[in-house]
Amino acid sequence: MHWMEVTEESSVLTSFYNAEDESNLLLPKLPALPKNYSTTAKIFSEEKSDEIMKLLGDVRLNALVLGGSSGFIEIYAYGMFKIATVNGVTGSCRGLCLSSDLKSLSVITEIQSSSDSEAEMTYFQLDTSLLSSYLPEVTRMARKFTHISTLLQYIKLSLTCMCEAWEEILMQMDSRLTKFVQEKNTTTSVQDEFMQLLLWGKASLELQALLMNQLTVKGLKKLGQSIESSYSSIQKLVISHLQSGSEALLYHLSELKGMALWKQKYESLGLDASGIDEAITAVGSFILKANELLQVIDSSMKNFKAFFRWLYVAMLRMSEDHVLPELNKMTQKDITFVADFLTEHFNEAPELYNRKGKYFNVERVGQYLKDEDDDLVSPPNTEGNQWFNFLKDSTHLKESPLLFPYYPEKSLHFVKRQMEGVIDQCLQKPSDVIGKSVHQAVCMSLYKISQSEDSTPQLFKLPFLWNDKTSNLHYVLFTMLENSISKIHILRRHTDTSRSVSNDILAVEFGNFLNNSINESSDSRCYSCLDAHFYDDETVTVVLKESVQQEGKERVLAQLPLSSVYTDEDQDRKFVWDSVQRLDERSSEIPTRTVFLEGQWRVLENMKAQYVSVNGIRKVSCVLSSNLRHVRVFEMDVEDDGEVEEEEEEETTQIAAGGPGEANQPAGGQDNVCDASAEELPDETEEHETSLDP
Repeated sequence: MHWMEVTEESSVLTSFYNAEDESNLLLPKLPALPKNYSTTAKIFSEEKSDEIMKLLGDVRLNALVLGGSSGFIEIYAYGMFKIATVNGVTGSCRGLCLSSDLKSLSVITEIQSSSDSEAEMTYFQLDTSLLSSYLPEVTRMARKFTHISTLLQYIKLSLTCMCEAWEEILMQMDSRLTKFVQEKNTTTSVQDEFMQLLLWGKASLELQALLMNQLTVKGLKKLGQSIESSYSSIQKLVISHLQSGSEALLYHLSELKGMALWKQKYESLGLDASGIDEAITAVGSFILKANELLQVIDSSMKNFKAFFRWLYVAMLRMSEDHVLPELNKMTQKDITFVADFLTEHFNEAPELYNRKGKYFNVERVGQYLKDEDDDLVSPPNTEGNQWFNFLKDSTHLKESPLLFPYYPEKSLHFVKRQMEGVIDQCLQKPSDVIGKSVHQAVCMSLYKISQSEDSTPQLFKLPFLWNDKTSNLHYVLFTMLENSISKIHILRRHTDTSRSVSNDILAVEFGNFLNNSINESSDSRCYSCLDAHFYDDETVTVVLKESVQQEGKERVLAQLPLSSVYTDEDQDRKFVWDSVQRLDERSSEIPTRTVFLEGQWRVLENMKAQYVSVNGIRKVSCVLSSNLRHVRVFEMDVEDDGEVEEEEEEETTQIAAGGPGEANQPAGGQDNVCDASAEELPDETEEHETSLDP
């Protein structure tokens, strides 16, 4: 993985960075999701409402580059939405680096032709000039993609909250009635049983047993309250969250369509107006389905309220309880309303039992929230609807692009998944087009990996890539064996404004820099490089091992300034590149620079250090042992202030004295890294060592 931020400046980009997003002026702010629902909804909850804007990313473009096996490389704008799928690279990615001006992508891959052969490390440089040439347009497009991606997540979470607001208790009426059908001995239908109770005020013994023993007055009251509470919550979520999110999505897709129609700017990036039209149509269908759900909720709330009010009074009479006068009043209109509800909802459906294991579908809202491909059990009745009849008779409007398609048989979840699929397909094309524009500029075989090297534990593995943002330099760090000494090699590539590329490579060997009193034959001592990472644009952090191992003190953490590597005299020693031969086959021809470090190193006592990972911004290095079980953390740039140093030493001594174990002591008299004391973090670090044990 590699994360980069664009540093290039231009008048067009500056005006875009400073301009306020029009959507903030034209669209209402998305309401925060209720915090009493799913934990996933807390991303958009009251306390974290600012997270919405954080998800949208900064205005300045930044990108996450991912590399995997089989040449898999993808670039994600703001780390969220894919803007490029890169092909044409062979092997498994071992490192990558995208330049801050978006002009080139450097990749290191491991290519193994067969299981028996040795793997080969290869360096690729890919030309990504389309991204840099259309940087303002890529930034605008990526920003819009990220808005759309965030809104899709917001709609998904809103629907999750709606599903949680719907309770299983609402299915109780369906299950009770189904059980009643299975147990009753009479041939009278359930609908007729309830209709007789409505018209004559008398219930059969079986219906009476169902109502009084299974459903009960208390249970009916609880069921009525649950339905009203649940439906109200779902209704609020649809109106305030689902609809507002869908309308915002429609706005951003419409803006994206306007960008796609500006072909001079965006056609090269793969924006397709026809594909975006399909996405807009899919969002319109989703909004229609959400409105249909609102109508079903509204109708169900009225129906259930009248039905439960009537049934509650009837059950009170069965139990000979007192009925309040205000409950006892029932007009002819109310009776007709309940009769219509019984006629529509209490029909036995044997085919439904085969599908859902029940004979009834009294509760109509839950079917819209089921995440399944099946058609709705009880789709809305459109017979007699004047608009549907008008569309049916009109030959011109039937296929009109101005009308959103309507799916009366499908659930809200199904239409949402369909919408997501169309939008993903629409926004996939730019990543394919941009990916195909990326082409190989350089392919260079570096060296082969021996089988013995492969068998050792690998974690922070060379080669390591680095991009110098200020001078537009690309570096590749890797090691190659020469006379049993593992030398660090620095491959440097420079691309100037005219896009001409220059290469140079240097091998670096480390001369003796330990105290001569440690080893009398120190003049002949050499060091192999085990791992190396760029600390910043001017310094490389390395882990070294003495070629002739001494007891202890054989591993060294050091800082290598590039100024000591690249000097004017190196200009005369040019390496002639040959694309046929590997670099390790021409190692003797590579210019070598011997470096003597002065004060910028530290012996790592009692530790077989193998790997290093650094963070130059935080000024910290982390060293890991060869068995991956011990770790040490170092501060690399402590200020050289006497008083501050004394205070820090006192604090370190106090913490170490109070800890469970004794931290490794520094090497005598050699504590300097980066021209200052490198203070090893006390006992907490040593505790990490034990926690890494398998």
